[in-house]
Amino acid sequence: MADITRRFGWRHLRSAPTAHIRHHKRGELAHDGAGLSFWYRSLSAALSEVPVNDRELAMAFHARTADFQDVTVQATVTYRISDPAEAAARIDFSIDPDTGAWRGAPLEQIATLLTETAQQHTLDVLARTPLAAALVDGVASVRERAATGLANEPRLPATGIDVVAVRVVAIRPEAEVERALRTPAREQIQQEADRATYERRAVAVERERTIAENELASQIELARREEQLVEQRGTNTRREAEEHAAADGVRAEAEAARTVRLARAEAEAAREVGAARADAQAAWLRVHGEVAPATLHALAATRLAENLPRIDSLTLSPDVLTGLLTKLGRTAPETRA
Repeated sequence: MADITRRFGWRHLRSAPTAHIRHHKRGELAHDGAGLSFWYRSLSAALSEVPVNDRELAMAFHARTADFQDVTVQATVTYRISDPAEAAARIDFSIDPDTGAWRGAPLEQIATLLTETAQQHTLDVLARTPLAAALVDGVASVRERAATGLANEPRLPATGIDVVAVRVVAIRPEAEVERALRTPAREQIQQEADRATYERRAVAVERERTIAENELASQIELARREEQLVEQRGTNTRREAEEHAAADGVRAEAEAARTVRLARAEAEAAREVGAARADAQAAWLRVHGEVAPATLHALAATRLAENLPRIDSLTLSPDVLTGLLTKLGRTAPETRA
């Protein structure tokens, strides 16, 4: 909207660069262009403001397919006014000289024209297209047909309007039909999900079985090794016992041999001692056999005296002393002889 300022009965208009202003004064064109700024009198001025920038027009309308199914088409048309003078001549773009507001609704007229033209060509396409095909390929076909129809519409160039682009956002059926159409896909997706779940479970079971088999194989291998260990321990124990027995046998044999040797040595020593004693006894006897009886008696007395207990004093009567001296006197000459 143009910016209008009041000063002393005059009006000053300042427009945006995207707004084309046409100023008629007393039926003659006084100002014509975009981004103008000028003074005027409101009682003698006729002003028109035509936007020349690209504008987006969103539209939504219902259509029916070849199989009598209602669908909703959502589209967007981008357009611009390429000939402001032609547009101002065909559509009321006049503005209030005091406020700068449009007296009518020119953009709504352009929107109605574009919407009805696009809707006409869209309905023509969808009326010969089944619902399934419309949902799959309808966006491209509707966009192409609507763009072609708008480009060939004679009223648009005559009004100074150029269509820049046509975009079809979506073609959607009714909610119940859409749910019904989604059901097979959902069922298929659910089946795929169930199959994936079953396959995952099967893989999990297979892995669990493999793990159980590995654990069982490990237990079997462990038991086999324990058996080998027990057998080896038994073998080691038996070998150790055999070694101990052999060592004990060797030790017993050595002890027996030593005992035999000692016994033989002792017997030999005893035999030699006995022989020596016998020789000594024979020599003793032989010596005593050759000695006089009186000498033997003296030796016997000496031995007897050595073995008698200690005698501190001895009292002899005269008779006993006389008898002993008499015996000694008798034996003395014999000894000398």
